[in-house]
Amino acid sequence: MFSGLVSDIGRIETVRTDADGVRLEIGTALAGDVEPGDSVAVNGACLTATEVTADGFSADAMQQTLDLTSLGELESGSPVNLELALRADQRLGGHLVQGHIDGVGRVSWLEEEGFSLRVRVGIPGPLNRYVVAQGSITIEGVSLTVSATGPGWAEVTLIPETRQRTTLGELTPGRPVNVECDVIAKYVEQMVSPYAPEEAAPGGPGSADAPANDESEHE
Repeated sequence: MFSGLVSDIGRIETVRTDADGVRLEIGTALAGDVEPGDSVAVNGACLTATEVTADGFSADAMQQTLDLTSLGELESGSPVNLELALRADQRLGGHLVQGHIDGVGRVSWLEEEGFSLRVRVGIPGPLNRYVVAQGSITIEGVSLTVSATGPGWAEVTLIPETRQRTTLGELTPGRPVNVECDVIAKYVEQMVSPYAPEEAAPGGPGSADAPANDESEHE
């Protein structure tokens, strides 16, 4: 379990590819706090440290992980957001993050707004129902608040601290990003689904195809 508060920006040292997946060798100042077998969120994806050195650690990503995340696009020199697993005695400064990527979104556009940066990300259709304005979302392993939402997209606003302490300060239009929706929304859906109408009209109330509320779009 994680909180979405990035501990360090690591760097991919080596990417070793074989038929089963890839092994990532990651350089980080957190190496002294990592033990073999520990869980580490890499751009939001929970991976297991297999080997640890004084300067970093290695982790394997199987083919399924590569298919569901943007990790397959990493190359030597790529910066990555890293977070160590949350301890029970730590403050939950972000929100509950599992490190299980729900899908890959894509940055639509960015716009400077005062000292902050507005970012719109395209959200894969099946995930749109879990995204609500003022709710929580994880992008590239960073816990963020949804500032606006609409059919197929969500907006977040990055303050200077977030831009400096994470890789989100380097976002560009078209870049793929790992997205994890708030797990609480998924549990609520699972619990109430037995009581939902059996035949909801496509796109109507109670339908998984219904578009997200667009009222919070910036005018």
